[in-house]
Amino acid sequence: MPLYRIFRMKDSPRQQFRWAPHVSGSASAKPKDYEERGSVDALHEYDAWRLLREQGDPLLVGDLLESQDGQLRICKYVGFEPAQWILPEPKPEHVTPAPSVEPSAAAT
Repeated sequence: MPLYRIFRMKDSPRQQFRWAPHVSGSASAKPKDYEERGSVDALHEYDAWRLLREQGDPLLVGDLLESQDGQLRICKYVGFEPAQWILPEPKPEHVTPAPSVEPSAAAT
């Protein structure tokens, strides 16, 4: 049976997510907005949703499930939809220019 990692959305971003308009397509998720909270063995996302609800710890709108092959699915009002992590781009290294060497005036 597949194992799904559970990522719970933090409260502040959840409020924004709940009131945002529904858009279709892959959702973008920022890792800083989530906390990993265990895993669940389930046949598919909806089975995981059912199992967690029966255990008294239901998935909420905005929570993520990550399959063993790395696919993310986000819980929305309409069901589960694909999602992807948005990782911040690394800051470019600050390159300091080499000091310029002026020709010596002692060549007289």
